[in-house]
Amino acid sequence: MWRFCLRLRGRERCLLNRPPRDSTISVRPGPAPQAPARAYVPPTERKRFYQNVSISQGEGGFEINLDHRKLKTPQAKLFTVPSEALAIAVATEWDSQQDTIKFYTMHLTTLCNTSLDNPTQRNKDQLIRATVKFLDTDTICYRVEEPETLVELQKNEWDPVIEWAEKRYGVEIGSSTSIMGPSIPTKTKDVLTSHLASYNMWALQGIEFVVTQLKSMVLTLGLVDLHLTVEQAVLLSRLEEEYQIQKWGNIEWAHDYELQELRARTAAGTLFIRLCLENTTVKHKLLQD
Repeated sequence: MWRFCLRLRGRERCLLNRPPRDSTISVRPGPAPQAPARAYVPPTERKRFYQNVSISQGEGGFEINLDHRKLKTPQAKLFTVPSEALAIAVATEWDSQQDTIKFYTMHLTTLCNTSLDNPTQRNKDQLIRATVKFLDTDTICYRVEEPETLVELQKNEWDPVIEWAEKRYGVEIGSSTSIMGPSIPTKTKDVLTSHLASYNMWALQGIEFVVTQLKSMVLTLGLVDLHLTVEQAVLLSRLEEEYQIQKWGNIEWAHDYELQELRARTAAGTLFIRLCLENTTVKHKLLQD
């Protein structure tokens, strides 16, 4: 009953123009990292100072250009992404800004900055361990004992996702009503650790980002494997809150805002993961009108 589709805006042709390559600009959607910060926190807003956005291919990948100046990361590194599709998506974020640049809406840019600068200075193994650790507190593994209607709702909505994950990866996950949560077997963690090791560092940054949004590794795996849509995963992660809203009513504008924000962040993270796994270049014939 939920449907979701991720689309790039139709501005790719103008984005592929290559401007001169002799100047740079450090536009930083986020302050310089301070340990132990998990990732960059974008500033609020800034007046738009550029007219045109384009991408160009450099030695290290694809670059973003604001007018004739190159975008840089908060640590003053050249903003370079591994795939043309991701570069187009990031450029679309910058091109869609109006009179004011709202950095807090530019999730793809922030994720790229995190991948390029690695503010937490973690290697691949550390990033995987941090992601797998979320399984111990996975939202859909914690169950209530009452009221009966919520117990039944959790069973009907969450159990099928856990069963899918267990079958898909050949592991045991389970659920529990204990405040300590279910006891996740070591074998399960080992299998999922091995699975995550097959992803590159960029995709892993996106996976951890989505896990932190949904508070669920199981739902994130469902998203990455295309078993769930973004809207399904978000609503499943908010199951108890949505139950309370239906029972007691909605707080004017607040709940809707939180829901839309979560959808936006989760959608951006999911798109980021997919684009980090795409081929390096886009077939240009697909970009024609």
